[in-house]
Amino acid sequence: MNTPYGLEIVENRRACKLKREDCFCSLSPNVLKHFSSISHQTTFPADATLFVEGRNPRGVFLLCTGKVKLSTSSRDGKVLILKMAGAGEMLGLSAAIAGTEYELTAETEVPCPVNFVPREPLLDLISRYGEAGLRSAPALSREFQSAYHDIHDLILARSSASKLAKLLFSWTPPATNGAKEIRVRSGLTHEEMAQMIGASRETVTRLLSDLKKKQLIRLFLLSSRSADLDRQLNANTVLEVKA
Repeated sequence: MNTPYGLEIVENRRACKLKREDCFCSLSPNVLKHFSSISHQTTFPADATLFVEGRNPRGVFLLCTGKVKLSTSSRDGKVLILKMAGAGEMLGLSAAIAGTEYELTAETEVPCPVNFVPREPLLDLISRYGEAGLRSAPALSREFQSAYHDIHDLILARSSASKLAKLLFSWTPPATNGAKEIRVRSGLTHEEMAQMIGASRETVTRLLSDLKKKQLIRLFLLSSRSADLDRQLNANTVLEVKA
C-alpha cells in the first residue's frame, strides 16, 4: 500500500524491505513484535516539525526513509544545522533516555514515513529486553560521535571555503571508480548549506560561484519555477575530481 506521497506503508516490520541491520527494526522476532506494538507509523510531509529544541521529550522517532534536518538555534535566531539524518536513525533517543529536554529541532526535508515510540513504553522495552538496550548503546554512541566531529570541524576548520569543500565531498558516494566527475544531489538551499558550515548565505553563494568559475563544480538547474529556484540550484551539483 502506498501513501499520497508515493511511499510504501509497512504493516509488517519483519517483512520490511527498508530496515537496516544496525537499527531497532532488526531486533529479534519477539522483541520486534513488542517494539511494533508500542510504535505508531505516520508519514510526515516535507517541512514538518517532529520535535523542538528545549521541549520535554515525548518519545523517539525512527526514520524509515527520507531526510530529517537536525538543527539548533541561538537566542538571536541564528540557526546551525548539525546533521541531515537518514533512514534507520532513531531521533531524540538521548533526550528520551535521559529524561532531559530535546537538544535539537528535527524537521523533515522531504515526505518521511516515521515510527514514533512514546518515552515510557520505550524505557520499559529497554529495561525488559537487554537486546533493546544493546541496540540503544551504538545509536547513542553514533549520535555523540557525530556531534563531536561537527563541533571539531566548525571550530578548527581554517576557513568557510574549506568547510564548504568538506561538506560537498561528504555527499559523494564511497566508491567513484576513478570517475573524473561525481554527480551529487544535495537538495539543500544555499541558506541550509550556510547553516551547516556556520557561514552566511551570501558567503556560500560566493564560494560556489568561485568554484564554478574555477571549473571545479558545475551546477544544474532542474526546474525553472521561481519558487523552486534556490533549492533546484543545489539539487544536482557535479564535482570534478582532479587526478
